[in-house]
Amino acid sequence: MTTASASSRVPRRDARENRQRLIQAASDVFGEHGTDVSLEVVAAEAGLGLATLYRRFPTKDELIAELVEAVLGHLVEVARRESAAEDGQGLERWLAEYADIQFRKRGFVARLWADPGTGELRAELDGLLAELLDAAHDAGRVRPELTVPDILLVVHALRGVALSTGYDEPQAWRRLLALLLAGLRPGAAGLNAAPWSPRPRK
Repeated sequence: MTTASASSRVPRRDARENRQRLIQAASDVFGEHGTDVSLEVVAAEAGLGLATLYRRFPTKDELIAELVEAVLGHLVEVARRESAAEDGQGLERWLAEYADIQFRKRGFVARLWADPGTGELRAELDGLLAELLDAAHDAGRVRPELTVPDILLVVHALRGVALSTGYDEPQAWRRLLALLLAGLRPGAAGLNAAPWSPRPRK
């Protein structure tokens, strides 16, 4: 490798590292305090200058979109992994992972379902949730009438608890998830409400 080619790789490596530092800092700052926090705070958290941040992310929306895609991509990857499990408990583990993310990243997690650039990931996740639900049905882990929209209702309920309780109360979402899972078990009392069909996402 020539000196010129070696030196040309250093900025690219540094640029990648700086990008990851900025994404992690934004995830921590926006996750705890919301997306109204200034980019100056994000840059300071990353230990980088504001000019470096703007070179990587010219607007706050671009940075938030990167965060949203990363988090949703992680949830898709977890769902893929759990869909290969054979114990029928993949759906429960995915819900626990999702609830934990909702709690830790509640400052921007609502964008997961609203960002226009995540349509393909959301569609893939819907399909994977259907697979996880089928596996749970086959294993007798959940009541037979349970549908994917019912799982989305569980997701919405977990989000509400994450938003309404503080960061010092993780036991709240864990308790709610345990209560909800108990209600999903076969043999629980019958449901006296019609199935819910969510409006199509844009």
